[in-house]
Amino acid sequence: MTSESAAPERRSTASVIAPVRPRKLAKVPFVELSEGRLQGVVSSGSDVERVYVSSITAGEHGLSCNTNNNRRCGGLSGGSRPCGHLRALADAAVAQYGLDRVARYLKAALPDDSDNLWAGLHTTTAPNRAAEVFSGFLRHLAYLEVPPTSDPLPDLQWFPAAGAVR
Repeated sequence: MTSESAAPERRSTASVIAPVRPRKLAKVPFVELSEGRLQGVVSSGSDVERVYVSSITAGEHGLSCNTNNNRRCGGLSGGSRPCGHLRALADAAVAQYGLDRVARYLKAALPDDSDNLWAGLHTTTAPNRAAEVFSGFLRHLAYLEVPPTSDPLPDLQWFPAAGAVR
């Protein structure tokens, strides 16, 4: 069995999905659909040392936006109206994954022929998940410092090799 013919969950490498369209990494360097949330990191427009950790929960559409210092975003009015950081996160997600995939993941019912993700969200306040999301971002950043190699990475050794699982 070759690694190409193995089921995705049995491969030692993850498939990389090309973005739907290019996005600006300076504004939203990290965006992912994970742990039942659209989550990511959004750069501050006013302070280069500050980022905002933003998320939207799937199903409930709970909004959360906090600084990397765990301070609540001032633009998140009432906790249920999106701030600019959440809007930037949603725009980056749509650019990365496409509107249909993001809407499906968030369980958002978009009106027919709508290209606006927010039209299908019924937002509420969500618990602060900034520490979890920011930790994931820092973990991803650490891989940028790993020199390119085809050797296995020790922290990924728990993935089985492509031909080893039967």
